[in-house]
Amino acid sequence: MTSPQDDPPARNPFTESGYYPAPDADSTSVLSGVEDRPSPPVNRYHGGFDFALLVLRVLLAAIMGAHGLQKVFGLFQGPGIDGTARMLESLGYTAQPTLLAWITGLSELVGALLVVLGLFTQAGAAALLGVTANAVYAQWRGGFFEPRGFEFELLLAGVAFALLFTGSGRLALDLNTPWRRRPVPFGLFFLLVAAAAAVVVIVLAR
Repeated sequence: MTSPQDDPPARNPFTESGYYPAPDADSTSVLSGVEDRPSPPVNRYHGGFDFALLVLRVLLAAIMGAHGLQKVFGLFQGPGIDGTARMLESLGYTAQPTLLAWITGLSELVGALLVVLGLFTQAGAAALLGVTANAVYAQWRGGFFEPRGFEFELLLAGVAFALLFTGSGRLALDLNTPWRRRPVPFGLFFLLVAAAAAVVVIVLAR
């Protein structure tokens, strides 16, 4: 039978996640006589976690990037800028629809590129979140389910939202950046940026 003194110190999910350097031993030693665990490397590979983040990044970037190519260049039988502008007008975005078509298409392309490379990942995820949030808003009256609902756009928005707070993972170009080691504060900042952009578009373009 063990006593409370035999239990190991509680792990801190923020300081021991591999994204954060562990504090000094003197500040974390809770019980005397208990040997402190060695600090995990800041850039430690997390196996399944990093691989799963790569899969999410690639899927989100592939879907959003393909839509961006449809809007900007008319690829994959896409509408191009003119067709996208007409589509936006039909959804109620009647103020400067051509300009908004360019902004939407380029946000999807640039955001997808940053996300798949893992470079400024949270900025790219914020761009995609702003676009998908507006898509959810525009299709809200169609109900939840496809073909007129917003379930697909909500899923994409959820993945972008999650990447804001997980960061890119280790399989990315963001490897030695402060926003990968401390994704939560940067995620909060870019969440505010995405929300502000979405609100501005809704207010000014509709």
